[in-house]
Amino acid sequence: MRAAFTPIGEYGVVGNLETCALVAPDGSVEWLPFPALDSASVFASMLDLDRGGRFRIGPVGEFDAERQYLSRTNVLQTTFHTDSGTATVTDFMPIPDETPGTHRALYRRVACTEGSVDMRVEFAPRFDYGRLGARFERTEQGVRAVVEGDPEECETVTDDGPDGYVPLYLDCSTPLSTGERDTATTTLALERDETEWFVLRADDPESDDSADSADSADSSQPPQLPDPTAVLDATVEYWREWIHSCETADCIFDGPWHDVTVRSGLTLKLLTNHEAGSIAAAATTSLPEDIGGVRNWDYRFSWLRDSAFTVQALSNLGHVDEASAYFEWLLGLCQVDDPTEIQPVYGLHGETELDEQERDYLTGYRRSKPVRVGNDAAGQTQLDIYGQLVLAVAETARYGESVTPDDWTALCRIIEHVREVWTDPDAGIWEVRDGPKQFVHSKVMCWVALDRGIELAETFDRDAPLDDWRETRDEIREEVLDRGYSDELGSFTQTYDGDSLDATALLIPVLGFLPFDDERVEGTIEAIRERLEDDSGLVARYDGDDGLPGEEGAFVLCSFWLVDALVLSGRVDDARELFERLVEWTGPLGLLAEELDSESGRQLGNFPQAFSHIGLINSALYLGAAMGYDTPGPAPMGMRLENGSAH
Repeated sequence: MRAAFTPIGEYGVVGNLETCALVAPDGSVEWLPFPALDSASVFASMLDLDRGGRFRIGPVGEFDAERQYLSRTNVLQTTFHTDSGTATVTDFMPIPDETPGTHRALYRRVACTEGSVDMRVEFAPRFDYGRLGARFERTEQGVRAVVEGDPEECETVTDDGPDGYVPLYLDCSTPLSTGERDTATTTLALERDETEWFVLRADDPESDDSADSADSADSSQPPQLPDPTAVLDATVEYWREWIHSCETADCIFDGPWHDVTVRSGLTLKLLTNHEAGSIAAAATTSLPEDIGGVRNWDYRFSWLRDSAFTVQALSNLGHVDEASAYFEWLLGLCQVDDPTEIQPVYGLHGETELDEQERDYLTGYRRSKPVRVGNDAAGQTQLDIYGQLVLAVAETARYGESVTPDDWTALCRIIEHVREVWTDPDAGIWEVRDGPKQFVHSKVMCWVALDRGIELAETFDRDAPLDDWRETRDEIREEVLDRGYSDELGSFTQTYDGDSLDATALLIPVLGFLPFDDERVEGTIEAIRERLEDDSGLVARYDGDDGLPGEEGAFVLCSFWLVDALVLSGRVDDARELFERLVEWTGPLGLLAEELDSESGRQLGNFPQAFSHIGLINSALYLGAAMGYDTPGPAPMGMRLENGSAH
């Protein structure tokens, strides 16, 4: 077992649009919720080195490792160089309905390319976030891992299996020793051009193969796998076909940041649920924003707070189907009689019950406790989400989507609700847990709900009480300018009549609340750069107390917001310099966590983070447009201002 935790930014990620696996540089799978992203984990050593469980394939002795994704795919390759030779482990997951064989599988190919290499295999599943161990049964193809303990208490899997859970199968041609407690092991002595395959899978109760297997004399034997090389080829083809639109479109990403932007698009796709169209905020839970602290949250759910920017990112990458599916998912959330039922965050299939629990028996990443499962932010009041929903509809309409009469009825209910509640305090976009406040960003987003509602009504000739909407919109604007702006600081503040700053104020001109040449906007940008930006250009979310102990790193998305603000203020050279510094954080695999710490050089928080990659894509969009590249869609937000309102 490893003695130290892997730095967060050094993980690679693979997935199948239902779940994701994180792979460390030593070839160890250290995180895999199974079979879905919001299921309990079967490997979680990233949260507890001893108890979490892992699946390692790596050299026996010392080695150097280099990693890359196969070009334009989410197929990960880790190449190990040892004194005796070189071997490469290729990791991927087949895509549902797109590749042969069961999609509930992790494929791992081990190939020796030079000399000879001894590779150690350690298969140590731990069910239910490490709470339950495993016992092993031999099969014709390898081993079968079943829960050791009370399966009735296991949350990892469904009750479709013969014992109340679905067992895992590890198929391989090399016999595994199961003598070690809870671990199956073997050592491969590979010579040049020799290859071994390891396929981790679960029975799919809905597949015909599984039904045939269940009816057979020995139901412990899983169905036969297809040729794994054919599965790899099909998976590679899927990813390259998916990214094809950005590769060939006349789009801004043919510029200097093409590769890192395409990688961000591929990462965003990995976090998309293929059935629902929702997008998870991240692939993990409880990776800390503060090492050793309590700022550890479960991000395997879908937040509404940046829905409009998600639509913009997907659409401008040419992924119209994904943008449309996400749009439909958002509209489904709007179809409620009472807008107070709309939550800030949902499960990936629209689940509303996300009760937050603590797994006290896990040590947490680098002793950062507690480990949390679920997220109580689902029950918070966040007024900004209404503006985000209406803004997302308005943005999607720019890319060709229509607003049906039923959609319009739902939007009108939301906008009328905003007229009733916009004066209320709330938890805000950052989900503070020290009580509701009068957050300026929440008020601005209420203004956005009315402003874009008016725009949609006029664009689609829909009936609406436009005079009332304009009156409330003007009231919000007047109050924000009166109580949300500090003459003393020369900046918009985080809360009414406050003295703390918040990076969300960078969005005020992007959203069309004020033009970029307004002196209050210019002062806000300078104040945020002075107080929230560090020497390396990284931007914190806010200053001031938020009710939690400890500190956090700079928020990646906020740093990209600063890039956007600089571009749209005409400071393109400054924006490009900052953007290129941010891109350097992505490393060889092009991945970003939620936060960055310039002092330690660490990435912090859950990983990879959708909003970080959305920020990267959209900043590339703004920069590219400012530098003269053609944009594949309408001008981005902030580049179409007229009289202080977005048009």
